[in-house]
Amino acid sequence: MENKGFNKKAIHTKFIKNDPYGALSMPVYHTAAFEFESAEAMELAFTGKSPDFVYARISNPTVQHYEESIKNITGALSVTALNSGMAAISNTLITLASAGSNIVTSRHLFGNTYSFFTATLAAFGVETRFCDLTDIHAIEKNIDENTCAVFLEIITNPQMEVADLEKISTITKKHHVPLIADTTIIPFCSFNAGESGVDIEIVSSTKYLSGGATSIGGLILDYGKFDWNQTKKLRILAKEHGKGAFTFKLKREIHRNLGAYMTPQVAYMQSLGLETLALRYTNSSETAGKLAELLSQQPFVKAVNYPGLKNNKYYELSKKQFGIYPGAMLTFDLASSEECFRLLNHLKLIKRATNLFDNKSLAIHPYSTIYGNFTSEARKLMHVSDKTIRLSVGLEDAEDLLQDIVGAMK
Repeated sequence: MENKGFNKKAIHTKFIKNDPYGALSMPVYHTAAFEFESAEAMELAFTGKSPDFVYARISNPTVQHYEESIKNITGALSVTALNSGMAAISNTLITLASAGSNIVTSRHLFGNTYSFFTATLAAFGVETRFCDLTDIHAIEKNIDENTCAVFLEIITNPQMEVADLEKISTITKKHHVPLIADTTIIPFCSFNAGESGVDIEIVSSTKYLSGGATSIGGLILDYGKFDWNQTKKLRILAKEHGKGAFTFKLKREIHRNLGAYMTPQVAYMQSLGLETLALRYTNSSETAGKLAELLSQQPFVKAVNYPGLKNNKYYELSKKQFGIYPGAMLTFDLASSEECFRLLNHLKLIKRATNLFDNKSLAIHPYSTIYGNFTSEARKLMHVSDKTIRLSVGLEDAEDLLQDIVGAMK
């Protein structure tokens, strides 16, 4: 789903206030606090009755401009920039969840997200209900009056399962439950979550947006489409703030109290990354598709999982939702975990590293690393195989990446 006019919006979002020196890039406002002209002005700012900046843990001009750029691109009601993708996930769920509530999701989750649900939130009395998110009936069966959210990853990492957002959002709307989606795998230039039925979007901006792994960050986008009168926790706020109730709760309480706001230095670097996002993503995604095809032809590769392959079971759904660029991450299976280690140990070009969507290609064995502290049974339930390599495709040529992989297996 191409985002038309993306580059213009990403590059030309206007400053809220004109820079006195005419800077073309938003400067880094590297300061903790801001001076006021009067006690009256200070009172208005601290009570939220003026847009003036109070303290950089709460808001900052550089970060605000980054947030405004994302709003301009996506059409979101609000954007909140935080200091990691996990901060975005935790701040979102803490805004919505409370003791006695439940979250409906899949076991096909990134390791730390899974741990946050099953350990951190569970300690505060929040239940996680796992089901097959490709089964609409299973989702509906797990939703009840205490469900505060349905949470999913639009392409799961590393299982590469693609969620049918149209079908799932039909169920969540029917039951008046917000749909929260981690869309990190497909960036804004190729996918608009708000137009796909997502109410709250979460992004690890560390990935594509940072411009080559320059910085750690996360984003929460509220599309302003959900009626928060339907939720127990935000019902009272919704009477005053309407569809902005989630954003008000998040910005006025949760992110301030948890102290996870993005720093101005990171916002500056990611604003620059945003300007080249479409170019980098198109290149990496095209290369991922070529490499997936080439790997499928190698005798030592037992399977390749990439939704851009025509024989992939999610090909048609992926094409419908994401167009011709279904991400720059793929996985491939070898004969054994020993062969996976052998390959990793002999790579010369591809880096042995975690993270996704660096300008450099990165390879990792998820079973022994990201999920290494999970039990064998838990990894089995999450469908994480010890024979799988996850590859984040960077800006190198497909032929060079293939040569490195083939050479590592000789």
